[in-house]
Formats: sequence, C-alpha cells, structure tokens
Amino acid sequence: MRRLRITVAFATIFASLFGGMAAAYALGGWLESTWFKGASALSNLLMLMLVFVMVFATLLVMAERKWSALMQNRTGPNRARINLPGLRSRSLAGLPYLIADTVKMLAKESFTPKAANRFFYALAPILAFGPVFTLFAVIPAGPTIPVLGHEVAMVVANPNFGLLYIFALASLAVFGAALAGWASNNKFSLLGAIRACAQMISYEIALGLSLVGLMMAFASIQLAGPAGIMEQQSQYLWSAQLGGFDVGIPAWGILLQPVGFLLFFAAAFAETKRPPFDMTECESEIIGYFVEYSGMRFGMFMIAEFVEIIVFSGIITTLFLGGYHLPFGGEWFAKLAFFKEHPWVYGATMGMVFWLKVVVVTYIQMNIRWTFVRFRYDQIQKLGWKILIPLGIVNIFVTGALLLWDKNSLGLLGLIGLFEMAFILILMLSSPKSSLYKPLKAEPLPSHH
Repeated sequence: MRRLRITVAFATIFASLFGGMAAAYALGGWLESTWFKGASALSNLLMLMLVFVMVFATLLVMAERKWSALMQNRTGPNRARINLPGLRSRSLAGLPYLIADTVKMLAKESFTPKAANRFFYALAPILAFGPVFTLFAVIPAGPTIPVLGHEVAMVVANPNFGLLYIFALASLAVFGAALAGWASNNKFSLLGAIRACAQMISYEIALGLSLVGLMMAFASIQLAGPAGIMEQQSQYLWSAQLGGFDVGIPAWGILLQPVGFLLFFAAAFAETKRPPFDMTECESEIIGYFVEYSGMRFGMFMIAEFVEIIVFSGIITTLFLGGYHLPFGGEWFAKLAFFKEHPWVYGATMGMVFWLKVVVVTYIQMNIRWTFVRFRYDQIQKLGWKILIPLGIVNIFVTGALLLWDKNSLGLLGLIGLFEMAFILILMLSSPKSSLYKPLKAEPLPSHH
C-alpha cells in the first residue's frame, strides 16, 4: 500500500508539472495570436512566477515539515484537519496546515512599534521579498516552440546581461534586512540586522567569483537564447553515434566547473540565511532582525526564504545542470516525428524536466538544512572570507589557463572537471582517520589531597 501511495504521488507530481507547462505554452500561444507579438511574456509572468514559483514556495512550507519528520523518524504534520464529513479523520498529507498558516498570518494582529519609522518599517518586508521574487524573470523554464503559428519562449525576459541582472537584484535583498532591524527601533533587531548584512555581503563576493569561470567557459552572460549559457550546455564534450542516436557527455556547467558549482551552492545557501547559516535569525538562541514583525509582514519574511530556495534552485539548474536539457539524446529528441507534430508536448516535457531538477536541488537543500548543526558566526565568516573567496580566485586562474591552452573546444576543461569531481567524491566517500573520531575520555577530577 505504501509503494502504491508513493507511485501515485510521483505520478501526480509528473502530471501536474506537465499539465502546468502545457497550459503555460497554450496561454502564451493564445496571447501571441490574439494580442501582440511578445504578449507571451505576460502569460509567463503569470504562470512561471505567480503560479509555479509561489505554489512551490507555499508547498515547501509543508514539505519541509514532512521531509524533516521523515529524516528524524517522527510524526509529521497530521493534526490539522478539515471539519467536514468524510475529512475529519484524514490528515490529507498535511495540506490543511497550509490553510491554518494562511489564516493565522492574515488574522493575526499586524503590530507596529510606537517609536518605529513607519515608512521604512513597512518597506522592509517588500524589499526582502521583491528582489528575490523578480530574479526568476530571466530563468528559462522551457524551450522556444511554435504554438498556434507563433514562437513562444518560456521565459519572462531574456536580456543579454542575465547574470548581471541576477547579481544586481540579489544584492538588493540586504536592504530588507538592514531596514527591518533599523526601522524597528529595537537594539536587538538592529544587532540581528548587522549580523545578517555582514553575512550576506560576505557571501555575495564568493557568489560572484564562483560564476566567473562559467562566464569564461561559455563566453556569455546571457541565460536563454542561442548564445545563452542554457543552450550551450546542450552541446557534447565527447559524443558518438549509437544506432542512429547520439550519446555522449554534455557540456553541463557542473562538469566544466565543479569547483564553481560547490562555491555557488555554498554561497547561495548562505544567502538564504537558512540552517546551518541561520545565525542571523535563529529564534531559540538569538533575536533576529524581524523580531518586531507580526502578521502578514512576518509572513513575507518567511515566504521570501522559501521563494529564495526555489529561485536559487532554478538558477543552479540553469547554470550547472543543463536547464531543461536531458543528459542524453541531444537534438534527436526534438526531431522525433511525434514531437514535430505536437511541439507543445515537447515543450511541456522539457519544462517538466526543468522543474524536476529544481525539485531535486530543493530536496538537497532541505536535507542539508536538517542534517548539519548550526555554524558559529566566526565559522560562517571564516568559510566565506578564508575558504570560498580564495578558492574562487584560484578557480578563475585555472579556468583561464585551461581555456588559453585549449582554445578550440571545452574538452580539456571538461576533462579536468571530471578529475576534480572524482577527487571531490573520493574525499567525501573516504574513511576519516580513526584518531580524529575517537571518543573523548572523561578526565578525573583533580584531587584536593
């Protein structure tokens, strides 16, 4: 029975993602044919950002409870029920908790401190949520396909400075934390804001350095389009023909820049201020920068963290995991007769692949969140300044040297990347020295004789 429920759950997830992307393409094609050229950007804004991102972030609130309970072998969210006939005895997989959380945030009093700066106090949650939410505007969630005789690109905007857009908007989130602490007129929240700003600014440097090698490898800062980083990852480093099908190793960012991937993942994780990097707001030990917020204003700070997880998972998928491309098949997959006759099916399938990758990366982040203990603040700063930044600088020099050595292809960079990945896996899987993990013996108390 358990296996059947799991199978039904996965089938529901696949069907929902496929159906959502098919609806996004259909709506985009209809707007292109009835309104004006480029109107599909409006439907993408609705479907990708307001539907997919926000629904994913909302479900992540419940999923975090379920996944953490599963990892810790305890009862998950099952006590919130709907008082209707036939539903009173059913937990409905914890979904009633979303209703309970929403009602609580909307109904709870929105308290404003008397001595607070009311304008900036109200502006802080918007600055914490807005920049993170708008980052997804440049992330392509599917290929460009013809729908109703019009080309529909599954991205809200495709500027030729996509990575610079991400850097610029991501850096604005620090203003939300700073204003929340200062405008509350609370010394404890101000100290929390200082800690948060110091951490976010420290890891923004490592975040930028981690992607320089990727920019050099693909010679582009654009995400979508023929010259974008996403499309360039569809090419092969090494390929062969097998029965009419092309197989090989794709030029994914994680193969070309494994060190850059680890640096970006660690820095992005720290930017979300989630455990083990939550020293800025851990409620049980220290007072955070939004301690004076309640109601929906507090809810905006909370939902911003989950939106940030989804957005950074989408960025990682786009830059390092090939986006909506499969690790095999290449161009022949799009040339199949069925997909030529029904291009929307191809687009919905590739879009489903993209969101499945996002879910996997999100699940990895949740595993880390419930596995590692909280870092001390000095450890957080040491990791950012003394480890990630120097490694990022070394990675840039190594990448530049390899690209100058092998100017005609990315083969040498990919080969070194495979060796780096193998070395990292050996370090992760090798047994530690037993002397480092021997239990400490209790020393006898000093004698007074």
